[in-house]
Amino acid sequence: MVIAVAGGAGFVGSAFIRYTAEHHPEDRIICFDALTYAADMDNLRNVLASSSFLFLKGDITRKNDVERLFSYHPDILINFAAESHVDRSIDSPGLFIHTNVYGTGVLLDACIEHGIKRFHQISTDEVYGDLPLDYEGDGFTEESPLHPSSPYSASKAGADLLVLSYIRTYGLKASISRSSNNFGPGQNREKLIPKTIWNALHGIEVPIYGDGLNVRDWIHADEHARAVDMIIRSGRYGEIYNIGSRNEISNIALVRHILEVLGKPCSMITYVPDRKGHDRRYAINPGKISNELGFNAERMDFDNTILSYAASFGKLTDE
Repeated sequence: MVIAVAGGAGFVGSAFIRYTAEHHPEDRIICFDALTYAADMDNLRNVLASSSFLFLKGDITRKNDVERLFSYHPDILINFAAESHVDRSIDSPGLFIHTNVYGTGVLLDACIEHGIKRFHQISTDEVYGDLPLDYEGDGFTEESPLHPSSPYSASKAGADLLVLSYIRTYGLKASISRSSNNFGPGQNREKLIPKTIWNALHGIEVPIYGDGLNVRDWIHADEHARAVDMIIRSGRYGEIYNIGSRNEISNIALVRHILEVLGKPCSMITYVPDRKGHDRRYAINPGKISNELGFNAERMDFDNTILSYAASFGKLTDE
């Protein structure tokens, strides 16, 4: 089977490629990536020399690039490619709309034209909006209405709706997954966990938005990759699957824990003005993927990840 991975040099896309290479060596993998600031080919170093791996530089918003990808006749296309940083979406919403909505549309058109066997869209729990901190229910399900708060989450919701429309109108064999926050080695330094570790190691204040009580559910990128693998091989066409780990923690508690593991004082924390439209709490219900496919996320040890980051960052400089 030939699996094309758009955005495969990104943090989660590369985790999926590594997982597939390890567990399905019989498959051929095509990594299709524009190599923006968020990509890191070092995350693919263990598969670059494999005869079953091919890298193609290309942008999902460029039809000629996508046509070149399809000249390799992929059986499955998974779209990890996206602009994903909420702060950047507030500053430059047009870029997010172009990449996340228009780019997904370009991929979908190519899938219809070339008769792809399956398309899978990687989405986010942020499309559901937020919940109050004192919420006591079981979290958003796949049937919950979409209520995005930021240009980023709105662009991802728009992409999801495009996929659903192509399923109904054109009979596209496709599925969608919506994941909670990811963490793990190789994540870009603009994200909360690696940014906190980097700042702590380099004696820089650690910023926290607002009161820091915002709650997120965290899943290791390797577990996210395992879930996506199960969906593309056994999941039903036309379905949406939530991927979560029920591993909720507030931002301030997480940052304090990181500083404790690193032996750094909590006095490094500085509170900064809150992000515009900042969601208070995300909580998704992963019962569907558990019941249908048997996926239950393993609880990954934050401490090992923190120490792994610290070891890798210790070899770097601010340059």
